[in-house]
Amino acid sequence: MKETIPEPLAGERVDRVVAMLTGLARSEVAELVATGAVRLAGRPVHVRSERVRAGTEVEVELAETSDDTLSGAPEVPLAIVHVDEHVVVVDKQAGLVVHPGAGNATGTLVQALLARFPDLAGVGSAQRPGVVHRLDKGTSGLLVVARSEPAYQGLVAQLADRRVERRYQALVWGWPEPGRGVVDAPVGRSRRSPTRMAVSSRGREARTAYEVRRRFSEPAESALVACTLETGRTHQIRVHLAAIGHPVVGDPRYGGRSQRLGATRPFLHAERLAFDHPVTGERLVFEAALPADLEQVLAGLR
Repeated sequence: MKETIPEPLAGERVDRVVAMLTGLARSEVAELVATGAVRLAGRPVHVRSERVRAGTEVEVELAETSDDTLSGAPEVPLAIVHVDEHVVVVDKQAGLVVHPGAGNATGTLVQALLARFPDLAGVGSAQRPGVVHRLDKGTSGLLVVARSEPAYQGLVAQLADRRVERRYQALVWGWPEPGRGVVDAPVGRSRRSPTRMAVSSRGREARTAYEVRRRFSEPAESALVACTLETGRTHQIRVHLAAIGHPVVGDPRYGGRSQRLGATRPFLHAERLAFDHPVTGERLVFEAALPADLEQVLAGLR
């Protein structure tokens, strides 16, 4: 993969830039740097914290993906909210993985999109075509995918510049006080469990604004909270809400409670997505209602 560093990414660490452009985790990028697979202006990068300059060419050697790995998956249902020649906005159902990875080689959202929009192939990363941001497998809601290279570059730049609005609904244990605030705490890999994320001084900057919408007292104290991402770290909302003592209902990985109030998965839904169209410049705003399984959970609360 070869890309030219856009102006909005000037001054960023090279590992963060490569992660954004490829969709790889920072740990995967670190391995690429260690093996000399990342080059800036033709020279190998040896220090992943090196800062990049606008206009510089970054080259990343990625393992080839077999054709059948990213074959289309027309059998996977998709709720397409918006489509044009440059972007596709999807209301992702819970349980659907965004792109192929360990343990999820087929049946992903990207493969479902490839079956419907073959021109998606080759946009951005060959392994994660069109992907500029992700939702966890258990999270439902709005996600935008780039359908053209100009759109990919434009959306990556907007995410880096924090001009993409992403708002979620979450049901949490307890009543957050104050009812409105910002959780400002770095998020990184847990030292105890590498597959989990945690608030860590070694992590990356992370900010989540929250506001309580409704409070419930039965069958247990809980609250419906709107969360807006100012950054987009892995599991950020789940980690931040757990860190302030109000983990997401239905999320035993970060909540530590067996009772789920009827939730069969983390009660987390990406309800609002807004961004500037990367080609026309028009501000696009999308909203997605809570799916039926989460509405059913709310119906059981008082």
